[in-house]
Amino acid sequence: MNLEHYHLLEEARRRLPDGYKAELSGDVIVMQASPSPIHQLNLAIVQRQFEAHCPTGYFPTGNSDVSSPEAGSVRNPDLTYLPEDVIELGREIPAELALIAVEIVSPSSPDNDWTGKVRDYPRMGFPLYLIVDPRQKSVTLFSEPDRDRYHTRTEREFGGRIRIPGPFDFELDLARLVPYRD
Repeated sequence: MNLEHYHLLEEARRRLPDGYKAELSGDVIVMQASPSPIHQLNLAIVQRQFEAHCPTGYFPTGNSDVSSPEAGSVRNPDLTYLPEDVIELGREIPAELALIAVEIVSPSSPDNDWTGKVRDYPRMGFPLYLIVDPRQKSVTLFSEPDRDRYHTRTEREFGGRIRIPGPFDFELDLARLVPYRD
């Protein structure tokens, strides 16, 4: 994708009405409605554990646009960690500055997390991608990105633990995560 095309799509994405989470993936603008309480609870459970292991000079953020014009993508992870000095960059936050992308799978659009973001996040430079899937009662960590894909995939079920590598370097406890109700 050329940069002019990217900027036109990015401008269209920014003009969408409030109340929607809008991302850019190649030639597609991806929109999602506001998340459910189960989604938000699971996100809080995960974020609280990451907080205790956040590297100095970084802060957690959700619903912040991170972009990679080279990959033709703007994504808005449920949770990511960015360097504190990123605030001086304004709204254009380069994706390669993020330490991780955490997503809680939405029951209405699981392909966005399992296909689109598994494709986009390594291209954008995210070193870690953690998917919490309350539909499947599972957590998957993708790591070791190399341009178009992650080389390592680690899966655990709710109730277990999953190792989060550096710079966080801890065991994420999955015991309190809540599955979606049918």
